[in-house]
Amino acid sequence: MQDPAAVALPSNSLEVTLALALVTTLALAIAAIAGSLVRRAFLAVEGPYPHGRAQSLLRPTVRLVRFVVFFTVAIVLAFPALDFVGVDLAVGLHDEDVARWAARAGVRMVLLLLLTFGANRIAGALISRAETEVLEAGGAIEHERRKRTATLAASLRRFITALIWTTAVLVVLREFDIDITPILTGAGILGLAIGFGAQTLVKDFISGIFLIIEDQVRVGDVALVNGVGGTVEQINLRTIVMRDVDGSVHVIPNGEIRTLANRSKDFAWYILDLGVDYDLDTDDAVEAVKAAAADLQADPMFGASILEPLEVLGVDSFGASAVGLKFRLKTLPLMQWEVGRELRRRVKKTFDARGIRIPLPQMEVTLKK
Repeated sequence: MQDPAAVALPSNSLEVTLALALVTTLALAIAAIAGSLVRRAFLAVEGPYPHGRAQSLLRPTVRLVRFVVFFTVAIVLAFPALDFVGVDLAVGLHDEDVARWAARAGVRMVLLLLLTFGANRIAGALISRAETEVLEAGGAIEHERRKRTATLAASLRRFITALIWTTAVLVVLREFDIDITPILTGAGILGLAIGFGAQTLVKDFISGIFLIIEDQVRVGDVALVNGVGGTVEQINLRTIVMRDVDGSVHVIPNGEIRTLANRSKDFAWYILDLGVDYDLDTDDAVEAVKAAAADLQADPMFGASILEPLEVLGVDSFGASAVGLKFRLKTLPLMQWEVGRELRRRVKKTFDARGIRIPLPQMEVTLKK
């Protein structure tokens, strides 16, 4: 007795071979097209020459998309193709089933995914357009606007992308006749649980939103957060990521920020403290420092980073062996240290040329008879 699940092969096996070859060719072609579309979309977002982490993600992503598309298309088309050439399969997909599914839900799902991708691209283009217009507008210094807009644009892109694709996934689940009501209900219950049981997490998110909206700190700024100093590399809704001068990465929850000092917003001051001998006229020392600062400001390499001439704050202290003088120089953000080091070098050379001595710590001892 013949097994009902057995496969009845046609008399001409050449037809089966041609059918499977045609299915494989179509699957390879569709997979190649899908991979090319993913590559183009990736390059449109990251730029024509991605580097670093973006480049390392591109190739595995394209290969994965090609494999998934090839496997899916081959499985879907293999059964109708074999059925067409006369192979009787007791299980599997037939051409009537595929046509019925495609007419009912397949086309809608494809259009939905295309619409989702297009909406995400349009939203990204609008954000990029707004970012460009802000940079072209007048007002603050250009690199300050650039840091501000880059921080806002990155956060807004992540939020909109997550919102659009989450909505698309829920609609796709409905197309598969999956009831999403329990998912939405579970999300609501999860939100309440987070609100009551994870107050710290909610606090971090709220603090992160105000941190971005109020423009307290931007990506690329040098800041001091809770006594930890470094360059801001990421500003997320929950955390702020900083890298200090040693290369250590500090991740600080936004809700835990108690003090924040931004050292590179709009402009910066470089403070210069000098000690001169008590026997020296302080006016001569001030004139020497002003001459060194004027020479520095006239230098094309450093002059573009100096916003105002040197400001003399005057005599600041009377030390054990020196009179303390204080000066400050207004510079572009993040340039105060480079300009300050050069200013100190030129002050030393000017002092040497004018015979002004920077005193060493000393103690005068008087012996009584």
